[in-house]
Amino acid sequence: METIGLAKRFKDVEALRGLDLVIAEATVLGVLGPNGAGKTTAVRILTTLLRPDGGRAFVDGIDVVAEPHRVRARIGLTGQDAAVDERLTGRENLDYVGRLHHLGPRMSRQRAGELLDQFDLADAGDRVVKGYSGGMRRRLDIAMSLVARPSVLFLDEPTTGLDPRSRLAMWDLIADLVAEGTTTLLTTQNLEEADRLADRIAVINRGSVIAEGGPDELKQRMGGSRIEIEVRDPADADGAVEALWPLCAEGCRVRRQGRVVTLPVTDGAQLVPEVVRAMDAAGIAIDDVAMRRPTLDDVFLNLTGHRADEAQDQAPEPARP
Repeated sequence: METIGLAKRFKDVEALRGLDLVIAEATVLGVLGPNGAGKTTAVRILTTLLRPDGGRAFVDGIDVVAEPHRVRARIGLTGQDAAVDERLTGRENLDYVGRLHHLGPRMSRQRAGELLDQFDLADAGDRVVKGYSGGMRRRLDIAMSLVARPSVLFLDEPTTGLDPRSRLAMWDLIADLVAEGTTTLLTTQNLEEADRLADRIAVINRGSVIAEGGPDELKQRMGGSRIEIEVRDPADADGAVEALWPLCAEGCRVRRQGRVVTLPVTDGAQLVPEVVRAMDAAGIAIDDVAMRRPTLDDVFLNLTGHRADEAQDQAPEPARP
């Protein structure tokens, strides 16, 4: 799957500005970005729900504009809001989707049973969906997107609104789908989700990619690990900075913020005991010392100037159909 110079404008707002993405087969590309960054617009173009103003997009090598019907036969889509019919049972929802895909009555019923088992919904399959929990609805929604066995799956913030337990269960389901060979584009503002599921991550801001790489690769660009020392007495913070200078590699800078002193390191595990000894030698009492590794939240904050869960000062993306 690939986008090349994808562009889309809504009146005075450029939702996409030359977006370039590449997703290898049977992998997960996590697309990170604040509200208004262009994530959903890109998904809507790739799933043939929206035409781009410029650039090209391909799914399984098929041009999404030139041959939308062929693209739709290969994809599944799950959005932020579960697209289930509350008046029907879980089994009826799945059977209905199967018939829309021309699987026929027998195959549709068979496929519905398979997916109810796979998504741990067999016991609730004959219950009306109106009584399902949020996690059950989300599982059913993803199951519905898989009825026709798509080779490419689009998950647009699929765990929005789920409780922590349901979110963890959903992550396990998504990981299993990818292990079975499903190519997946995952948009999310949950950086822990991207860290756990994505093989590669693209950070987009104001309609274009500003960084791309594996989760560990992006974190490493932040400059490696750091040791954080919390001194007991704020008056000792400057003394702690001075005591740590001999442990600082060439070009690094010891920083302090309140009672916390930070030492950038490349091999923090070995330096922690030396840090403790340096504090003892200086007669500085400490409440805590720990090695911290960069997180995707650090990466996102460094790249965009704000955290992933903060709204961007830009017009919102268009509403979903």
